[in-house]
Amino acid sequence: MAPERKLSFDPFTQPSHYGASNPAPRQPLQAAAGLLFSRPLQIIRLAGYARGMHSSLPMVYLARHGETAWSLSGQHTGRTDLPLTERGEAAARAVGRRLNGISFAHVFCSPRLRARRTCELAGFGSVAQIDEDLAEWDYGDYEGLTTAQIRQRDPDWHIFRDGCPNGESVAQISARADRMIARLRDGSDNTLAFSRGHILRVIAARWLGMEAGCGRLLCLGTASVSILGYEHDLTDPALRLWNDVQRP
Repeated sequence: MAPERKLSFDPFTQPSHYGASNPAPRQPLQAAAGLLFSRPLQIIRLAGYARGMHSSLPMVYLARHGETAWSLSGQHTGRTDLPLTERGEAAARAVGRRLNGISFAHVFCSPRLRARRTCELAGFGSVAQIDEDLAEWDYGDYEGLTTAQIRQRDPDWHIFRDGCPNGESVAQISARADRMIARLRDGSDNTLAFSRGHILRVIAARWLGMEAGCGRLLCLGTASVSILGYEHDLTDPALRLWNDVQRP
């Protein structure tokens, strides 16, 4: 991995709402995040997009699973194995169409049913390797609860800072993301990973050399495709595409 870059701001204490007549200054990374993530990037032909990049540099494609009943209701889904909804299955097939024409040396998948089904419907089920490090954050006592319900117990709770009681801490999921990144970077060809929102956000933050808590800045929709890569060479990790969502 690239050396970790120290942040010049705390993503949990920076104010998020300012008066229109007196906007507060924004740190450079916050400003960049606002520009990049203010709306989903709309790239329809990912194969053509990939060919337009540095062809000699490998890329890591991240696919989040399709919709489930709990992703729709906002309930935290870690160990609970839920099927995709009908709409989620249609979106998973659309992920496959968007990845059509791209060659992958390795395909990795979370062991959870929702990711495995998305991988299968996208056309990669027969070649995917199940990897436990791609499993979603273990939410412990907060499994099945919405953020609003959790904050009735702990008003100041934030998963990217506090982790989950009787589940995984931020340090634990960060270490798991680092192990996964080591496998994703082990080679000169493209790789593809199917998983869930929070772990993929942590993987992206760690790929960029940032603390796991910066995954808070990277919102990620169901059945989205994102690309981690490099700018100039393998010592220069970059975010090439984030949260590309094309509904069927």
